[in-house]
Amino acid sequence: MLRLLSISSKSKSNSFRKSSSISSYSFTHLETHICNPTNSPISSNSSGFPSNQFNSINPAKTPDGYSFSHRFDRNFSSFGSKIGFCKVSSSGYWLNCANLRTCERKGSGVLRVQGSVSGMRSFSSESDRESMEYDVVIVGAGPAGLSAAIRLKQMCIEKGADLSVCVVEKGAEVGAHILSGNVFEPRALDELLPQWKQEEAPISVPVSSDKFWFLTKNRAFSLPCPFDNKGNYVISLSQLVRWMGTKAEELGVEIYPGFAASEILYDAKETVIGIATNDMGVAKDGSKKEIFQRGVELKGRIMLLAEGCRGSISEKVMKKYNLREKRHAQHQTYALGIKEVWEIEEDKHNPGSVIHTLGWPLDQKTYGGSFLYHLQDRQVAIGLVVALNYQNPFLNPYEEFQKLKHHPAIKPLLEGGSVLQYGARTLNEGGFQSIPYPVFPGGAIIGCSAGFLNVPKIKGTHTAMKSGMLAAEATFGVLQEGLNLETYWDALQNSWIWEELYRARNYRPAFEHGLIPGLAISGVEHYILKGRSPFTLKHGKPDHEATKVARLCSPIQYPKPDGVLSFDVPTSLHRSNTNHEHDQPAHLRLRDPKIPEQVNLPDYAGPESRYCPARVYEYNPDEKSQLKLQINAQNCLHCKACDIKDPKQNIEWTVPEGGGGPGYSVM
Repeated sequence: MLRLLSISSKSKSNSFRKSSSISSYSFTHLETHICNPTNSPISSNSSGFPSNQFNSINPAKTPDGYSFSHRFDRNFSSFGSKIGFCKVSSSGYWLNCANLRTCERKGSGVLRVQGSVSGMRSFSSESDRESMEYDVVIVGAGPAGLSAAIRLKQMCIEKGADLSVCVVEKGAEVGAHILSGNVFEPRALDELLPQWKQEEAPISVPVSSDKFWFLTKNRAFSLPCPFDNKGNYVISLSQLVRWMGTKAEELGVEIYPGFAASEILYDAKETVIGIATNDMGVAKDGSKKEIFQRGVELKGRIMLLAEGCRGSISEKVMKKYNLREKRHAQHQTYALGIKEVWEIEEDKHNPGSVIHTLGWPLDQKTYGGSFLYHLQDRQVAIGLVVALNYQNPFLNPYEEFQKLKHHPAIKPLLEGGSVLQYGARTLNEGGFQSIPYPVFPGGAIIGCSAGFLNVPKIKGTHTAMKSGMLAAEATFGVLQEGLNLETYWDALQNSWIWEELYRARNYRPAFEHGLIPGLAISGVEHYILKGRSPFTLKHGKPDHEATKVARLCSPIQYPKPDGVLSFDVPTSLHRSNTNHEHDQPAHLRLRDPKIPEQVNLPDYAGPESRYCPARVYEYNPDEKSQLKLQINAQNCLHCKACDIKDPKQNIEWTVPEGGGGPGYSVM
């Protein structure tokens, strides 16, 4: 399997040079790097951004000062040797030995790994896809996936067991696709790694003040703050998971960034036995390039799916095994979060200050709000969360966010500052009512893939981590004690996750009737009933069905960006460090290519051109002046809004080549 990895070679002192992230260069530049190890400038791709734009902002570093991808140099050395990688010159790139005649490779067949070398159990090339086996395979290196991996290895130490654990991550490096607010509640981390303060976790800014505003166009009115953030911290979640990755690796977990799980593997009894990564080196027209390589199969005795909100593999598993129906769960409902990290002037910076808002710029029928968090180093995180059950197809969440920054209560803070990074991601808002039965034959769903976000708290990291820990304990029981994986479901229902989400179950559906009724109902829930309501409210229509036809709605005119506080999409996209190999099949697929022009455009005024925060979808005139949908897949932020909000559910989000997508470092 060919993989392009930019990992610097080790020095004698075992420290590493700073390098770009894994897979951050496209396959079209392969020959350039082999022939030119000095890494001279590379021309831009068709999107107008340089192919190595991931490095425009220094990647987040571990406490010892090095890029997190370096932590996995030993992992990839071992991994690469098992599936045919060899190192090319001093440039630090790994290539498949089969494609370089000067390299030597061992014969085919089954290679048994004695002991616990690199955590691998076996390697096989009996089929056209190479295969590796582990005791546990975890898909997704986010808070839930890494918590599960760490807890498994902790239990191995506690019980004297030896389980091999593998984590695969589609991002170019751990944390590259992680985006969150984030006011962090350390409850789960206290349980998982009690010494995190002494071990230099990137958690250092405690909440110092907590405000709640109701915004009109020109005013900000203070409301009683419903949040209790005492003891919480303002953090960058992408930095936290990088640190968690180092802890997992120290315990013996194998972590492989840049590998996108694209297929579920089943046995003859329809039990999930693994995943396969997608093929590499496939051209946009579907033809195989000279560097084509089949994907790799990663098989596990137990599979844990921790892909985050709207995970593509998780969604398929839920549908196949009817996991929502099994628990009589309601449909999931979602929101789109859009975020920027700014560096502001020193005299305006107040570390630990937390502000949440409701109201403007959203209308009273649209649920959502904004956040403003002061981090360390003069950094401020600002974002807008828009529920995706909004009705007006002319609403543009990205433009609403640009308007927000011009509010008189926010504008003075940002003036004189500069944007460091931009990103967007969907989040689950269904809560207790929408949690599916999380266990399937061969594995379990954990974290935000299952939907453990606490909406009124605006927090989901701690619950995601706890779910991963509970799943790990259940998995250990299955593999070492002969128990059943259903113990994970039992543990969830007896945990503080269940209690917390049950108490919060009526907040989000209360706003189905608008802002004012929602505030009234949620106020009663919070201050009087305190989660003890004798009833459970239901969610309204699924998000895609909530969109009204264009003729029933008024168009919205948005102001042009000023380039100071508000920006156009290409400028923001560049700040997300998004990069995909252009010459690959589009990972955004239309189930029916006729629907955009025959339904979405005439009936809904082409909403995909507005709900996407990266301008992936554009309607452009063809040679006959007829508007046709153009998909700019290379712009994709992996936010999943299109997969959720398309009125006819015609867009299917699938994984692109591993390593593609955004490159977040401080989000």
